[in-house]
Amino acid sequence: MKDLFFLTFIAYVLLLGLRRPFLWVLLYIYIDILSPQRIGYSIITSLPLSLIAFAAAFGGWLALDRKEGARFTLRQGLMLGLLLYCWWTTGNADFPLDAQTKWDWVWKALLFAIFLPLTLTTRARIEGLAISLVLSVAMIVIATGLKVVTGGGGYGELNFFVDDNSGIYESSTLATVAIGLIPLLWWLVRHGTVFPRHWTVTIFAAALTFSSLLVPIGTEARTGLLCIAALAVLLLRYSKRRILFIAGAGVLGLAALPFLPQSYYQRMATIAEPGGDESASTRVAVWEWTLHYVETKPLGGGFDAYRSNKFTYVMPVRKTDGNTTTVTYEEVEDKARAYHSSVFEMLGEQGWPGLLTWALLHLLGLWQMERIQRRWKKEEDETTRWIAPLASALQMGAVIYLVGALFQGIAYQPVMLMLVGLQIALHTYCLRIESARGLLERSATRRAAVAGQMRGAVAA
Repeated sequence: MKDLFFLTFIAYVLLLGLRRPFLWVLLYIYIDILSPQRIGYSIITSLPLSLIAFAAAFGGWLALDRKEGARFTLRQGLMLGLLLYCWWTTGNADFPLDAQTKWDWVWKALLFAIFLPLTLTTRARIEGLAISLVLSVAMIVIATGLKVVTGGGGYGELNFFVDDNSGIYESSTLATVAIGLIPLLWWLVRHGTVFPRHWTVTIFAAALTFSSLLVPIGTEARTGLLCIAALAVLLLRYSKRRILFIAGAGVLGLAALPFLPQSYYQRMATIAEPGGDESASTRVAVWEWTLHYVETKPLGGGFDAYRSNKFTYVMPVRKTDGNTTTVTYEEVEDKARAYHSSVFEMLGEQGWPGLLTWALLHLLGLWQMERIQRRWKKEEDETTRWIAPLASALQMGAVIYLVGALFQGIAYQPVMLMLVGLQIALHTYCLRIESARGLLERSATRRAAVAGQMRGAVAA
């Protein structure tokens, strides 16, 4: 039954796309995020749904869609350069078979992010993409929130739609994505046209926000707590009553404490004392190893180069006997541990060129969104006053992603690359409007000058 539902929905959207090819782009986003082929049980698991949707999206744009306003930008060029460089490092990887496995999905994520802005040429399409992102992730977030409320949860114990700890279904990744999309959700509530402003929309958004905040609690993902803190700090910038905001956040935090399990406190305590946690200790050791690794391989070792790491570190071991607790230090040997940081993931796999390209891609996005906010924040016209708030939402989402990326290997996370595509599309859209306004102003100036000359001639 589950397979039938997914296949019927996908077939229906494919048919609708014959008249509106852009729907195939949204279908790909839905399939890529939710992965219905991993949720189903029978025939759907053997179908290449992602490939079918991508072929439809690209082919539909190429053959049927209007291309007015589409342009190739610097940030798309950076992603294309990164894609080609990843292809080269994959061919020269330390572990060719493992590198090929990761390459099989990374190239699709990068290529779609390069292609996506070419399709987002109108406000309706930009909003359609934002809704598809939010609602696709919301399906996972809502299910997660319900499980947490009904007593589920725990680090590594909270099951999502699939029993697979990878991609967006990895707990820390889901926590980062869920928190990062909250600003975009509320932009849709305030400025969306597909679902006009209504109390039911607001209630749904509030419930979804609550579920998103429950994800880090239910998964006990430490990175999620840092992302919530980053969101709170970012919201201060746009709060008109900051003292009241801080007080309200504090009250909500204190009210939530009695409902948190003891295991959550214990895991969050390791943020302040990373030396006492094996996971945190290995991260530091892997980061040190990566810095030494690129001294001899500055161009990187290809995907999954971490498999060659091997190191030892000292861990405190606490033993409690009655009221007495003793601490001894033991040397632990470990190997083939993942980077647990996008910065070191890029550095170890793609070397300094890859890391600098990745960093420039995201920093340039933050700068562009800041410029758009400043340029369009005073707009009162209904047709343009949505631009600055969207830039703010995308900037906050990017910052939250970068905070989460410091402690996770999510440099190529597809949802966040889609956000990059959305940023590029907004920037291009604003440039097009400014160019059109400039033409109108120059035309008006010329007409005024001609009129002045004619009046002077008549007077003479």
